[in-house]
Amino acid sequence: MITAIIGIGLIGGSFALSLRDNNISNTILGVDNSDINRKKALELGLVDRMVTIEEAIECADLIVIATPVDSIPILSVKLLNKISKQQIVMDMGSIKSELSEIIALHPNRDRYVATHPMWGTEHSGPESAVKGAFTGRTVVICDKELSAEDALATVVDMYVKIGMRPKYMSSEEQDMHSAYISHISHITSFALALTVLEKEREEEHIFDLAGGGFESTVRLAKSSPKTWVPILSQNKYNILEVLREHIHQLQIFRKLLEKDDIKGLTDIMTKANTITRILK
Repeated sequence: MITAIIGIGLIGGSFALSLRDNNISNTILGVDNSDINRKKALELGLVDRMVTIEEAIECADLIVIATPVDSIPILSVKLLNKISKQQIVMDMGSIKSELSEIIALHPNRDRYVATHPMWGTEHSGPESAVKGAFTGRTVVICDKELSAEDALATVVDMYVKIGMRPKYMSSEEQDMHSAYISHISHITSFALALTVLEKEREEEHIFDLAGGGFESTVRLAKSSPKTWVPILSQNKYNILEVLREHIHQLQIFRKLLEKDDIKGLTDIMTKANTITRILK
């Protein structure tokens, strides 16, 4: 199988490594707008050669979109306009509702498989690609009933071979759950970083005292705005709902502290501890 990956950054580059390590693709082609990314992807051996989108459409069996989410809908339509009934297009974006609406009535919609592999780091670019990144992780397959059986089977089989667990949802469900599981974590991290940066104006040694708890919590604040502004914008209403609940929980902590309510603090922390049953 010849696979073309559009966007050779953290996700696209890591996916290329997984395909190569598991002998899934005979040839891996790369497409990227950045001269730096194209050169680096070749130097790192992530792809066999860099091509244009037009060249990818001409020869690839599978075309993978791993670009920022705001570019995926238009790019998807462009690809669906030109592919044959033997080719497959899939994306790896974390937001699906807008994409789903835009391609819903396209005559080649059945050649498209919408996916969201649940993995990422705060880094970006081809040099951030990680071997074995997706092993043991979940991949969400959206609106599977809209994809042709052979296209769906090819994509699911590929994900299973690289060690992922398929989970099936509608686009709307996927976006809502992503807001709770992923997107709020990034907003919280950005907000904490800004809080501490403001404090740094007064306390020059605060970062000297920062320990592992702070580092792990604020790590996501290093994530690229080019990636996350489009995600937050496209998933605005789900994220606003999550933010309202998150702010409510912060207000509960604040009120309990103001009242010196030791039992209340203990109770809500104990309740929060139950998440270890899910995450362990």
